Amino acid sequence: MKTITLLFLTITAAIAQNNTPIDPTQFKEPVRLTCVGDSITQGVGAERGKSWPSQAQKMLGLKWAVTNCGRSGATLMNTGDRPYIKTPQYKKALSSKPNVVVILLGTNDTKPQNWKNFEKDYEKSYRSLIADFQNLPTKPRIFLALPPYIAKNGKWGINNKNTLAQAPIIQKLAKELKLGVIDVYGSLEGKDELIPDTVHPNTKGATQIATAVTQALSGKKAPTKAPAKTK
Repeated sequence: MKTITLLFLTITAAIAQNNTPIDPTQFKEPVRLTCVGDSITQGVGAERGKSWPSQAQKMLGLKWAVTNCGRSGATLMNTGDRPYIKTPQYKKALSSKPNVVVILLGTNDTKPQNWKNFEKDYEKSYRSLIADFQNLPTKPRIFLALPPYIAKNGKWGINNKNTLAQAPIIQKLAKELKLGVIDVYGSLEGKDELIPDTVHPNTKGATQIATAVTQALSGKKAPTKAPAKTK
């Protein structure tokens, strides 16, 4: 059952200004989707080749081209112990000429050594990262994902309390900047069996994230099987 807090956040997300689905028919080439994130996006915890971006590629089909720019340990905050903007994956993301960007960061920011800077740096860093993509020549649509649910007591200092605390700021930024919101948190909430180490979703957990992303981007129910390749 969703908590009252998450129910409120989901309702707020629904009124974000730019949750309109992407129409691939409006593009001459496959829609280039760039996935920005940490180890959960990179695929840690899932079977090889079955990260959520890889699964989203299969669900979205041949009219999309998905690039995984996840980096293990990365923080959203620039004052964190491993800022995303200082990783090779950040440069890869910017150079990928995206039409659509999904940002799924914040899990590592919940660690005590990073969280101490939350109030002064979280929103500032998020605005800066968003602006980096907004300023690209391709002018991509940007979707902000609510950081994933953390099972039980978490691990390595990563915890669910601080994960939830990020959501109001994400909702605020999405509404102000007319960005989309994806409820990745809700896709995993209470499904502890899909998060064996309490932080990294397994393959089935990655499927949950991919499904939430696919439905948000396409406006359609995610297919259970990948579409057949055309000859």
